[in-house]
Amino acid sequence: MPPQTPTPPNKFYFFYGHRKPSQNRPTVRGGLFSNRKTLTPPKPKSTKPTNSFQIQKWDPHFLSQPNSPSPSPSPSPEATFSASLRLSPIARFILDAFRKNNNNWGPPVVTELNKLRRVTPTLVAEVLKVQTNPTLAFKFFHWVEKQKGYHHNFASYNAFTYCLNRANHFRAADQLPELMDAQGKPPSEKQFEILIRMHSDAGRGLRVYHVYDKMRNKFGVKPRVFLYNRIMDALVKTGHLDLALSVYNDFREDGLVEESVTFMILIKGLCKGGKIDEMLEVLGRMREKLCKPDVFAYTALVRIMVKEGNLDGCLRVWKEMKRDRVDPDVMAYGTIIGGLAKGGRVSEGYELFKEMKSKGHLIDRAIYGSLVESFVAGNKVGLAFDLLKDLVSSGYRADLGMYNNLIEGLCNLNKVEKAYKLFQVTIQEGLEPDFLSVKPLLLAYAEAKRMEEFFMLLEKMKKLGFPVIDDLSKFFSHLVEKKGPEMALEIFTHLKEKSYVSVEIYNIFMESLHLSGKVEKALSLFDEIKGSDLEPDSSTYNIAILCLVDHGQIKEACECHNKIIEMSSIPSVAAYNCLAKGLCNIGEIDEAMLLVRDCLGNVTSGPMEFKYCLTIIRMCKSNVAEKLIDVLNEMMQEGCSLDNVVCSAIISGMCKYGTIEEARKVFSILRERKLLTESDTIVYDELLIDHMKKKTADLVISGLKFFGLESKLKSKGCKLLPD
Repeated sequence: MPPQTPTPPNKFYFFYGHRKPSQNRPTVRGGLFSNRKTLTPPKPKSTKPTNSFQIQKWDPHFLSQPNSPSPSPSPSPEATFSASLRLSPIARFILDAFRKNNNNWGPPVVTELNKLRRVTPTLVAEVLKVQTNPTLAFKFFHWVEKQKGYHHNFASYNAFTYCLNRANHFRAADQLPELMDAQGKPPSEKQFEILIRMHSDAGRGLRVYHVYDKMRNKFGVKPRVFLYNRIMDALVKTGHLDLALSVYNDFREDGLVEESVTFMILIKGLCKGGKIDEMLEVLGRMREKLCKPDVFAYTALVRIMVKEGNLDGCLRVWKEMKRDRVDPDVMAYGTIIGGLAKGGRVSEGYELFKEMKSKGHLIDRAIYGSLVESFVAGNKVGLAFDLLKDLVSSGYRADLGMYNNLIEGLCNLNKVEKAYKLFQVTIQEGLEPDFLSVKPLLLAYAEAKRMEEFFMLLEKMKKLGFPVIDDLSKFFSHLVEKKGPEMALEIFTHLKEKSYVSVEIYNIFMESLHLSGKVEKALSLFDEIKGSDLEPDSSTYNIAILCLVDHGQIKEACECHNKIIEMSSIPSVAAYNCLAKGLCNIGEIDEAMLLVRDCLGNVTSGPMEFKYCLTIIRMCKSNVAEKLIDVLNEMMQEGCSLDNVVCSAIISGMCKYGTIEEARKVFSILRERKLLTESDTIVYDELLIDHMKKKTADLVISGLKFFGLESKLKSKGCKLLPD
């Protein structure tokens, strides 16, 4: 028997089953609908937690400057990877070429792109949809159109438009219709619709009209009704009603038929612009051609009228609603009643309230609140309490604002006891009273000089957790504004005995006394603060500077300025201005100019006079009086006054860079134009001579110090040199 040959091992030519997926080779499971799965790259596991080094925190090249725009944040790797999954492999290849070269267009990018055999418009649109760099998108868009056999289609143009708009390059996006037309692809209505939608969403009404005008007159594309509505709505919302009406005239010239949306856009715009007669005309046209507005449309019109404060037009719209036999709902009633109540026509609002109640509508508590507030403002407290009873009988509970209005109304009628009882009811109802609840009571007790009840109320406020000192500051601010500082100071005298004092209260009185011209009383309060345990703040010193300069105590005012600087604070603009004028009055011109520079360096928006002072000093380098006069003319055209600080700037600049003759020529021209009196001209001439002597003496002393002669002169008994 011949020997049996061994059977060769079976060779498997096919792998039955599913291959193990990888990142680059996804698994495709067969069937009518394939299930394509791709594995995400595994994240490296760190053995121990380490803080990642960020070069932005250490390299000054990456530090964003305060005035330079911060670069747009790059998308996270997770977001980039998830977005790339939705792209085709060739689109991912193009984006990787951009990414490898740091999103900078150049020969390396072009070399990578030249590896592609063919680029289609669909592929270009796919890339531009996810591109955020407008410069790179622009370069790629123009590179691809130079390829052999390539022509852009509408999808690629639209994607480029969206890309430019995302980067806020909307002006460049508006030029794409011209580019399409130049490349033999005239734009259709869709391209203009994209531009109009982008501008309307961003609130650029004039840009919407610019695109519409280009669309209609330059390219001869007539919009449909939908796009006309979009254009008119954007123009109305941005306040360009005249342009919206001109677009509506074009709409009618094209023979298009209005929709309900078209009429409502026009009616809302005319209501907002206060053109009631034109609005009623459009409303009548809407009734004839289409339908009557419903209750929601009328409510929107009433809301627009109330917002614009046109109550007469609001009532005319209400009559039109009644004419169309449209029953107003709760929202419509609430809108018009609230508007009439706030507009001072509470009687008409109350009639509508009674009409609303007779129809059995559920009345909102806000309607009660607006009527109560208006009745109290008109001293009709009895009607306000009737509404409160009606509110409670309807099952509602009054809110704190309603109680505050009623307390104020009772105090205005000198019924303080009833107001205090109502305040106690507020506490019993579980409401938390605020400062507006106690302000009328405090004011009534202060006017009647009933200090025992005043202090009892303060103790009550303390038990309820009120910030008593802060509320007293608000109270005195209101009392000083209403009655003046004299009465408030009497109340404050009693409060000081009970230690109800604060620096903020002192500041209120000092400022009020300064405004009323009682500078000495204000300074006595300032001395009182310094003699007490309280520490003055920057506001105290700012007010003190104003008072001290008016009183002629410039040295003490400078000390207050130094105190503010020691507190790491900045003086107010009023303090800077007043102190600079005070220094100029006593001839300290150099110190005043230093103060001007300090003010402009610390304050975001300093006085225009200070800015022109620096311009005048710089112009003095030319030593030409006519140029200085031109600067002064410009300054006065801007509404600035020719005060002593500006004149001192002329003296300072001319003594430093020019001559006395040119300075006198400037002042003589101002005297001839009657901008300066003769006495002022004489005073400034004396200041000019004294300041020039001072500058000359400073130069002599500097020369002596430079040559080492100062010590020799002092040894010989010279007493003219400073120690």
